[in-house]
Amino acid sequence: MQGIVTGASRGLGLALTRALVERGWQLVVDARDGAALERAVAGLEGVVGLAGDVADPEHRRRLVEAAGEPIDLLVNNASLLGPTPLPALAAYPLEELRRVYEVNVFAPLALAQLVLSRSAETARIVNVSSDAAVEAYEGWGGYGSSKAALAQITAILGAENPGLRAYAVDPGDMRTQMQQDAFPGEDISDRPPPEESVPGLLALVEGNLPSGAYRARELVRAPA
Repeated sequence: MQGIVTGASRGLGLALTRALVERGWQLVVDARDGAALERAVAGLEGVVGLAGDVADPEHRRRLVEAAGEPIDLLVNNASLLGPTPLPALAAYPLEELRRVYEVNVFAPLALAQLVLSRSAETARIVNVSSDAAVEAYEGWGGYGSSKAALAQITAILGAENPGLRAYAVDPGDMRTQMQQDAFPGEDISDRPPPEESVPGLLALVEGNLPSGAYRARELVRAPA
């Protein structure tokens, strides 16, 4: 089984990569920080790390070429929070918002388009979403609206490709660098580690649930 996981140098992406490797997956993974990515995947058998930005078309092409055929899984985990402290929409710099959408919306769709041309009929696309896609949190207008757009894209991909399993999954609060960046100076040690969200993602990768939107931590209590 072959797949791609973006944003895999730390946090949820790295935790999921490790779990998939334990299950025999051959993976191509990426992150913007090449040195951090190299350290993260060192010793992981069957994992190829390619440093780069998912917003770069050439980098996306390299990821898909390296994954080979067929591609059984695409996990769009790489995300951009945007400027911090999180600004209100009335003051949100539009160039920054465009960058958020480039990474969180356009790049996942572009990768999905490439993958669909060489995927197996039973392929999975897992797009990491957020509760900020549905809840109106102050300051989360940029990130949240980008994740809402990603969730709708995911739903339509599933409707247009009946053989595909397309999932938008909310991993829940996690003790990650992005969460710390969103709450500068606050103690986030009470958040669970990203490893606690991995079983829910594996339920989507390995199960037979229909395309749709899910909460990762609810899936471990529900039948697959």
